[in-house]
Amino acid sequence: MLRKLYDWTMAQANSPRALATLAVISFVESSIFPIPPDILLIPMILAARSKAWKIALVCTLSSVLGGFAGYAIGMFLFDQVAAPILSFYGYMDKFTLFQEQYNEWGAWIVFGAGITPFPYKVITIASGLTGLNLGIFIVASILARGLRFFLIAALLWKFGTPIRSFIEAHLGKLATAFFVLLIGSFVALKVLST
Repeated sequence: MLRKLYDWTMAQANSPRALATLAVISFVESSIFPIPPDILLIPMILAARSKAWKIALVCTLSSVLGGFAGYAIGMFLFDQVAAPILSFYGYMDKFTLFQEQYNEWGAWIVFGAGITPFPYKVITIASGLTGLNLGIFIVASILARGLRFFLIAALLWKFGTPIRSFIEAHLGKLATAFFVLLIGSFVALKVLST
């Protein structure tokens, strides 16, 4: 089943809808969706290395636009939307202290979350809730998300064929490792926030 999913994803990478699908996933990941766009970004670049920079640009711009949606959720819809999302990630207890210190370190927080596996949507919502300067939010988001997605694109563009062969030879082990890291990240965030 995993092999079929991998083959389907690789086939979709060259379809006319691939960039649109990536754009949607990147957008919603920055505001509400828990799965990072890397799971589509990586196979798309591996399947079409000549389009690596275009794919990274679409992913970056969509992610930053999705960040605006998260910012708006925090600013205008905290009680209705943001509180349940923050509760889901276990951040409501510490949010008051976080809010007090947030604007002082906001640019670094947005940048750090933008390049790491930390759930970026938590930061976009917090930025809107705390009223982080929108200019700072935009610049930090563009730099962080651009760095992350263009670095992935550069590595895959440069080393694509050997990496693709390695992935195809070890697909099961890599998928297991990815999900362990993803779940482990959420568990670690939960433990660190208590």
